[in-house]
Amino acid sequence: MAAPTVLRQRWGRAAGLWGGLRQAPQQLSFSLRRRAHEQPRRAPGAGGLLAAQCERGLFQEVFPAQSAEEQLLELLEPGRPPLTAYCGFDPTADSLHVGHLLAVMGLLHFQRAGHTVIAVVGGATARLGDPSGRERAREPLPAERVRAHARSLRAGLERLFQNHRELFWAAAAGGRSLGRAVLLDNSCWLDREPLLDFLGGAGGRLRMGTLLSRQSCQARLRSPDGMSLAEFLYPALQAYDFLHLHLHHGCRVQLGGADQMGNIMSGYELVTKMTGTDVFGITVPLITNTTGDKLGKTAGNAVWLNRDKTSPFELYQFFVRQQDNIVEKYLKLFTFIPLEEIDHIMEMHAKEPEKWGPQKRLAAEVTKLVHGREGLESAKRCTKALYHSSVEALEAMSDQELQELFKQAPSAELMLEPGMNVLDLCRKANAIADGPSGYQKITHGGVSINGIRVTDPETVLILGQHILKNGVSLLRIGKKNYYIIRWLKL
Repeated sequence: MAAPTVLRQRWGRAAGLWGGLRQAPQQLSFSLRRRAHEQPRRAPGAGGLLAAQCERGLFQEVFPAQSAEEQLLELLEPGRPPLTAYCGFDPTADSLHVGHLLAVMGLLHFQRAGHTVIAVVGGATARLGDPSGRERAREPLPAERVRAHARSLRAGLERLFQNHRELFWAAAAGGRSLGRAVLLDNSCWLDREPLLDFLGGAGGRLRMGTLLSRQSCQARLRSPDGMSLAEFLYPALQAYDFLHLHLHHGCRVQLGGADQMGNIMSGYELVTKMTGTDVFGITVPLITNTTGDKLGKTAGNAVWLNRDKTSPFELYQFFVRQQDNIVEKYLKLFTFIPLEEIDHIMEMHAKEPEKWGPQKRLAAEVTKLVHGREGLESAKRCTKALYHSSVEALEAMSDQELQELFKQAPSAELMLEPGMNVLDLCRKANAIADGPSGYQKITHGGVSINGIRVTDPETVLILGQHILKNGVSLLRIGKKNYYIIRWLKL
């Protein structure tokens, strides 16, 4: 089979992801770039979903180019019957992370355009491990742990779709219908597929030369550890997912990260050979840190979407700290804000950069999508308490928020005794040393209570000032050492 070509978006050349299969992209008679520019920005969905998301930078590559030109652009035009698109998420951990969020955004944009979207949790494929972009094999996961991770990922995906529907869609719908969202687990069909049937059916349609020619495969085969048969067959199983979804759900589009192009191409090859139907693949950008490393579990720099792993405050701070040279791009990728409004946000930022307007808007939009309205309010309370010494915010914080904000902080439960002073508090909490050095720590300004510095060790503790209405005191020693004090029987 001749190697298909890939339609690239206008924001730059993508790296070669499929080794020997790569060919120069053909010139299109009408490019997505021109279509995106020709359509007025003010009309949501103008020019079709594909052109709109290429303009935002969310859709990076569309495959194969010729079919995209001849069919997909037209199929995704407003007013056409809905298509079905899917994306897979392997439960190699018990939470999605920010690196997955752009793939979810791709599904949500399809859904907003009225199409059906399927999020597939890879309960079967996670047991093999995707070799794409990896220098060595993943540690095998026990089946029960994979099932537990899959349940957690499913809950996380349900939460994202629900938050989008309730908090983002109603205000923007304008009478339009939101497409259906379906959650599936590929163990439901792969666990029931007999090995010989799989090898004789799908396995007979996929070419060894194609799979072996991919850069990720070649690099692993040259490595000291080599590549296991299980890893080598991973693209075949992902391709079978596409075939199953096409046959049973009419799915014609697969979404994935830029490092998934090789697997997407395998799915295209299998579906077209076995059904004769044109199907398509779309990739979204990979999110990297300032050194260019991919964000994720493997790299050890994941920003998780589950609250028990990354709190709403931490997620909010991750985005609010983005630099000026990336924040506009992230506003286009991670939010549903119209492009003309993003232009205005950036214009205001140029006039008042000290307000960090784009960063705060970006952080708010993403935190609300991931954690809901209450999660966003929690992140703002924690921000005010930590960075603005807001007593009101501290008083409104729950025990969960205190633990999330001060994860390493020791906590103590104390009884308020008559005449109890600052020195007594610090010593009972084991926050300062006994003797003159602890006393001097206070007199030298090294102690604050609820964000207010105290320099007199003999100051008697006062309800409403040193002890908040929620029965908590936040004691800080030096710049970073916090202690959470819970008062009993006030």
